[in-house]
Amino acid sequence: MSTPIAADSGLARNGFASVWGAAGGAAVCAFAVWRLAPIAAEAFETRLSAFQWAVLVANVLFMAWSEGYRGFQQKFAPRVAARALYLYRSAEPLWVRMLAPAFCFGYFRAARRTRLVAWWATIGIVILVVLVNQLAQPWRGIIDAGVVVGLTWGIAALLVNYAKAYFTGDYPASPEVPDDRI
Repeated sequence: MSTPIAADSGLARNGFASVWGAAGGAAVCAFAVWRLAPIAAEAFETRLSAFQWAVLVANVLFMAWSEGYRGFQQKFAPRVAARALYLYRSAEPLWVRMLAPAFCFGYFRAARRTRLVAWWATIGIVILVVLVNQLAQPWRGIIDAGVVVGLTWGIAALLVNYAKAYFTGDYPASPEVPDDRI
């Protein structure tokens, strides 16, 4: 009996590249959580006003829904898992396998819309990071608390989608890989 992720005959198996792409994607998010969680916790060392508590709760709920559920669980994680499984099954050049996390995120060898979203989202995140870094506590911690919740949800969504893809052998979404090479 073959394993669910086994490639069809004639297709390459790039296990290391696929795992590198999946683990690298989760590691990027985990690193951000590791860096932001202490900053978010600092907000609780100050005495928050009722208004600040309301903003904190609203921000955490909003980020859980928008970043965690809508962004990661519904869109990003299924596509990233599909691209990791695609990478396992395809005979990609060495440079693609070496850049597997970026491939899985959709920075290259993806549909035009996916590439644009990946690059513009990254630019937007960098701008937001620079702006939020300028805030004083507790406001920075209040914003970072929402980001930590959203990213933690995202890591869980990534891991669940990776497991679904690898144990079922089915793409949880389209890997959105064009036929033509860039």
